[in-house]
Amino acid sequence: MKKIGLTLLTAFVGGAMALGVYKLAENKYADNMTLEDKQKVYFASNPSTAAVVSSAGAADFTQAAAEVTPAVVYIRTTYADKSNGQQDQLEQMFGQMFGQRMRPQGPQMASGSGVIISPDGYIVTNNHVVAKAEKIQIVTNDHRQFEAKVIGTDPNTDLALIKIEATNLPIVKLGNSDAVRVGEWVLAVGNPFKLNSTVTAGIVSAKGRNIGIIGRGDEDDDNPFPVRQQENPSLKRGIESFIQTDAAINPGNSGGALVNTAGELIGINAAIASHTGSYEGYGFAIPINLAKKVLNDIKKYGAVKRGYIGVSFADLSDPEAAKSVNSDKTNGLYVNSLVTGGGAEQAGIKTGDIITKVEGNPVYESSDLQERVGRLQPGDKINLTVLRNGSEKSFTVTLKADAPAARTAAVSKSASELFNKLGASFQPLNAAQKAKFRVNSGVLVTQVRPGGIFDDTEIPVGSVITSINKQPINSVADMDKVITSLKNGRLIITGYYPDGGSFSNVFEVQ
Repeated sequence: MKKIGLTLLTAFVGGAMALGVYKLAENKYADNMTLEDKQKVYFASNPSTAAVVSSAGAADFTQAAAEVTPAVVYIRTTYADKSNGQQDQLEQMFGQMFGQRMRPQGPQMASGSGVIISPDGYIVTNNHVVAKAEKIQIVTNDHRQFEAKVIGTDPNTDLALIKIEATNLPIVKLGNSDAVRVGEWVLAVGNPFKLNSTVTAGIVSAKGRNIGIIGRGDEDDDNPFPVRQQENPSLKRGIESFIQTDAAINPGNSGGALVNTAGELIGINAAIASHTGSYEGYGFAIPINLAKKVLNDIKKYGAVKRGYIGVSFADLSDPEAAKSVNSDKTNGLYVNSLVTGGGAEQAGIKTGDIITKVEGNPVYESSDLQERVGRLQPGDKINLTVLRNGSEKSFTVTLKADAPAARTAAVSKSASELFNKLGASFQPLNAAQKAKFRVNSGVLVTQVRPGGIFDDTEIPVGSVITSINKQPINSVADMDKVITSLKNGRLIITGYYPDGGSFSNVFEVQ
């Protein structure tokens, strides 16, 4: 009898140990999973059994709306008080006397939307929704409230990845924006005019739109929803290849979901074309296939690793641009110049060539090329077809890395708020980096966002943070732990600049 009891006890202890080791390994593996892998695990465990009606025939949006709405969140952001002492007091006094509309006093607030894409709290939204925010509050569809921290941003695509501390959250399934067809039904889900969980329906009106909104830098700070009122080719910066839709989109929808009738996320709502600032039938969403690359880079590296062809070009679909290079072509990209040592030059592309195809697909305008390249990493190869002296030639171009990561967007006393106030993104040091700086601990600064502490004190990208308040730092989790235990509102951040020079800066964060 004792032998049986001993055998059972041994089996129980052994099973418990095995389960513990398995769970430890599982959690470690989960931390290294891409957002797409996490989605696969989630939907393998939570299969959808409901039938979905095709966009052809009698469309029924109820199931898609029911699946998506729980995973679209309301985002409230708080910004610094912009008042200016005596000048603002005089403005307030004389403004009231003459009946003028006054700027609101005190901290400013704005709102937008976001989409939960991972059950452990990762949320995609627009960069312009969270840029320069000191505090980011998330309200879920079931009215729970969280504080979010910015994992990283990419102004070049107007995307941001933020995170809340939660588990088992409902998520939206990532779709395939390449498969989207003009004319198919879509739903826009978000929080326009603070009307939470609003669903509107429409069709895809066009694809690959370049509307010149990203990089304008002149949006109204009180309304974080870019509105294109007129097209100006000189403003075309960033990577734009929007999905255009006539589903009703309004201020507050920024960062919300554009989904197909299967409830799959095909785009992140980003802008409208309007003369009034409100819906006039033209909304624009960032394709999810472009967003996948950007978000996974941010999650893994803290910033986007972007590859470049190394050319400057004129978009021949623009009559003025075509005229300036004496071209009678109405599509394609005229190569104005090449970056010395860049991928295009090394592949054999020359000034005066016209890029007509990318990966065998016709290039009608700049967005056709930029969106494809925007999904790739430095070192990846891409096939370009060019027109030279009346005949087409194909070249395989190896993308080159850009200069060090650009300083890019975001930012009270909670850990999330203080983390955002630092205005930076981080990545654990690898063995080679530790050896280079001769340190045993540390995180690498991969992104610096305007308006944060790191920006103000000129701690650049490539710096290494070794300790905060004399506590060794090896991960973002270590930073959270130190910030959470902050008692006197003071941060002592110690580390090394990219050139090896050391620093130890003291910040008051009350």
